[in-house]
Amino acid sequence: MSDNSFGEKMDSPLFLVDNVVKDYHLKSGEVETGLFNRSKNERVVHALKGVSFHGSPGEFLGLLGQNGSGKSTVLRILAGQEAPTEGQVLAHSRPSLLGISAAMQTYLTGAQNIRLGCLALGMTPAEVDAATPKIEKLADIGTAIDRPMNTYSSGMAGRLKFAIATSISPEILLIDEALSAGDASFAERAKQRIDELTASAGVAVLVSHSVGQVKTMCTRAAWLHLGEMIADGPVDEITQGYTSWADYKSKGDIKSSDAILDDFRKSYVAPSYRPIT
Repeated sequence: MSDNSFGEKMDSPLFLVDNVVKDYHLKSGEVETGLFNRSKNERVVHALKGVSFHGSPGEFLGLLGQNGSGKSTVLRILAGQEAPTEGQVLAHSRPSLLGISAAMQTYLTGAQNIRLGCLALGMTPAEVDAATPKIEKLADIGTAIDRPMNTYSSGMAGRLKFAIATSISPEILLIDEALSAGDASFAERAKQRIDELTASAGVAVLVSHSVGQVKTMCTRAAWLHLGEMIADGPVDEITQGYTSWADYKSKGDIKSSDAILDDFRKSYVAPSYRPIT
């Protein structure tokens, strides 16, 4: 993953995922699906199959796809947590995948974790003190802020992590389902926070199973299906196609759902990025 030189060579995108392939080699029995590899006791799972996309300043990209489509894998690779098998990832700055989770300790209180998480993000103690009231307001978990995190529901923990992670206004923010961890009021506050980020020339990427959430919050949508990018474009167009496909699939009408997939595959033109040297 490169640094500021990327911004000099590419006029607009803040990050670029270029023809990324990700294969996992697992011993037989560790997964239920996959293709046998050279070894009789090993399987290879093709998680990503040449995926390409980018994010530009001011965009909020929603990644849709059923379980096992590779959405979270893309985010981990973009965040630098995993290396691609093939292809390259370039970024203007280090993406933040709600990146303070590893620093947070469940036996500490929410307030203590705010301090720990903010320090892990590089804030000074004075900056932590200044940011804490805004973080508490965004998370909105009330008196639970003074209880250990191991007493929190998943929703409360998710809201607190989101509030801490966005306290530094990262240039590239990656969100894996976190916005589903809360009620409509939290979703609106989270959208306002992301709008502030993108308004200052940042970019956000959201992985979500909620078509409504992507349609309401995102400015662009992409559709991953079993490791293959089959659509990337206007939110309304992509969400409508995904909704129709999911509806047919849920009713067992495989012929109609497959027809939708085929139509999107045929119309999708994968981006071709010039080499970065």
